[in-house]
Amino acid sequence: MTTTGEFLRDALDGPWKEVRDQCREYLASDIFATEPGLDTQTARARTLKQMQALVDTGYPQHGFRRENGGTGDAGAAVAGFEMLAYADLSLTVKAGVQWGLFGGAVENLGTKTHHDKYIRPLINLDLLGCFAMTESGHGSDVQQLETTATYDPATQEFVINSPTPSSRKDYIGGAAEHASVAAVFAQLITDGEGHGVHCFVVPLRDENGNDLPGVTTSDCGHKGGLLGVDNGRIMFDNVRIPRENLLNRYADVAEDGTYSSEIENDSRRFFTTLGTLVRGRVSVGGGAAAGARVALSIAARYALKRRQFRPAKDEPENVLFDYLVHQRRLLPLIAKSYALAFAQNELVRKMHLIQTGQNVDPEGQRALEKQAAGLKAAQTWHATRAIQEAREACGGAGYLSENRIVTLKADTDVFTTFEGDNHVLTQLVAKELLTAYADEVRDYAASDWIRFAATMARDVVRERSGVRQMIQTLKDRSDETVEEGDLSKRAVQLQLFADREDYLVRTAAQRLRNGAKEGDPFTAFNNAQDHIIKAGSAHIDRLILESFIDGLDLIQDDEAREIAETLCDLYVYSEVEADRDWFIMHRFMSVERAKAVRRGVNELCEKLRPHALTLVEGMGVPESMLRASMLNDANVYERE
Repeated sequence: MTTTGEFLRDALDGPWKEVRDQCREYLASDIFATEPGLDTQTARARTLKQMQALVDTGYPQHGFRRENGGTGDAGAAVAGFEMLAYADLSLTVKAGVQWGLFGGAVENLGTKTHHDKYIRPLINLDLLGCFAMTESGHGSDVQQLETTATYDPATQEFVINSPTPSSRKDYIGGAAEHASVAAVFAQLITDGEGHGVHCFVVPLRDENGNDLPGVTTSDCGHKGGLLGVDNGRIMFDNVRIPRENLLNRYADVAEDGTYSSEIENDSRRFFTTLGTLVRGRVSVGGGAAAGARVALSIAARYALKRRQFRPAKDEPENVLFDYLVHQRRLLPLIAKSYALAFAQNELVRKMHLIQTGQNVDPEGQRALEKQAAGLKAAQTWHATRAIQEAREACGGAGYLSENRIVTLKADTDVFTTFEGDNHVLTQLVAKELLTAYADEVRDYAASDWIRFAATMARDVVRERSGVRQMIQTLKDRSDETVEEGDLSKRAVQLQLFADREDYLVRTAAQRLRNGAKEGDPFTAFNNAQDHIIKAGSAHIDRLILESFIDGLDLIQDDEAREIAETLCDLYVYSEVEADRDWFIMHRFMSVERAKAVRRGVNELCEKLRPHALTLVEGMGVPESMLRASMLNDANVYERE
């Protein structure tokens, strides 16, 4: 018989439930378990061994097209990546580098010659690679990378060079020890003319693991987490590679040095190239959110067992979860985890349709990139907060490595800057909003962008997003009259989130216009940057709420649906409470209503307390995979 928690889990598992169940089965093996306390070299060797065990499960094949030896299931690849986070985050990241970033670059940026030569070996780990994009001097600003790839027509070779100390490839997973080849991003130069950033396959090491001539690799050293990932640095001293090593899906160089591309504009070609690699950003956000679910599952189960303080003499001590303050610590974070899980499923579904050729709409690709950027920021910030709260909620026991939470904290901390700094990504989201998704502005200079944003239509958020229709649909299907301001109604909740987003986008555009009148474009943008980022965050919050509302319809059980409806209310109330100062200052909410929201959070926590274990089970982390000793030792005891 299916339990209420299983109904919730099935809904959260989404379209790739079967893949997730398979992962739960094989990841329960001890070989995939986190093993704290290992030194760096032992941790790296163990992670590589785990990678080899993954090959036998068939997981790596999901990320590649059928004609290249894969299953062609891009969504399954991301869903599996999330599940790896339940086991060991070093494995998660190293798998992502090998099959997602390196393998993804070869398949998505290369052509048949590259596919035939590299993909089957890299799936089976006969070829270990790395993704050499980030440089010491340029992380998020990829267009300004300094590494050069200069074509020599006399030998029909590209010369890969690191011309400055800041052009050193930095923090590259696999570069310190295991990778024998790299997907290197460099400025392509031919006939003395630069054509922007392109990707090249560059051998790094020989069969004995020694650096090849002209290549210098080094170790980033001990990190705060992810010890199983061998992050390193690479410098190139006029390394020659064959012309064919240019991954030439979008551009090519003929034998005589003639450059050609179907995409004439350098900037548009660059963004098209990066757009094909969006799976990495989607995966990082999902992996961080999965790590948060593990930490919250541990902390919640602990709170249901751990006892502190007697309510009265001769009575047993209360479990931690009976205290309102503890409910407030964990339940809103669990609610947000559900919201983010539904949002991630929707994002992965869109990505799958695009990457499997079922949706070729350019606007859909742009929307995917924006949503992936914003959701990655929201998920990784949530993970940082949730895991820290889970650690504190478990007291000193939570600080022991054997209970996993501190390992999760260390391993996920860097996710806020993986695949782009969160502030930069949120800013990217806001830019897309301010330009009203207009395709022609992608290549605008700062001054042109500001002029365009300042003339955008009022209420463009709702006109473009379809949120108006969703609000009306919610009103139409409500059994009761929806009164304005009744925050218990879904339509009112969504209206409030949309109103905040719309107000922030319009006023950000106004600030840009006013600033541009008074000074240069950079100053105008810089002075409004905090406002712009706030607008981007509000947009993502609205999308997350929409996903939660849609996700409720996937729950195939009345009791489970009722619990999830209450959890959705808690998500809304706690998010509004967290931003109550803004709502009050901008007169979206009175002080009295803000107080009512606070009371509402308390009431919803109390209502959900009896279902705490059900909610934990619904997050889908098997109890056998938690591997936290404190759940079964002297820290906890049953009621006498």
